[in-house]
Amino acid sequence: MALRPRPSVAARLSILVAGGALAAATVLTAAPAAVADDANNNPPVYKGRVIAKGGLLLRDMPTRGSKVIRSEPYGKVVHIFCKARGQYVHHNDRWYLLTDGTWAWGAAHYIDNIGPAPRWC
Repeated sequence: MALRPRPSVAARLSILVAGGALAAATVLTAAPAAVADDANNNPPVYKGRVIAKGGLLLRDMPTRGSKVIRSEPYGKVVHIFCKARGQYVHHNDRWYLLTDGTWAWGAAHYIDNIGPAPRWC
């Protein structure tokens, strides 16, 4: 059985550097869908539908006791910017920051996602 000569330190180092450069180039050029939705680096668009039968009160903070800013009717499609943890509503502490006209918080319990779940704030 013949032994193969071991590559020199310089050869091993060049292979390591080339592999690292290729990995870095791959990471930098691969743009995941959650980072941006277009070439202008706009944030992704998330949508949801209001499922609260009587409509949904939207608030200035992710708590049930905070000031009501506006409301959305049952079935309305809303635009979601991001999600955060807040006060529990029916065993769910997720709240969505909505961007329809004014920025306001809605309890995620009352909003069905259309497509992927929103990113974290």
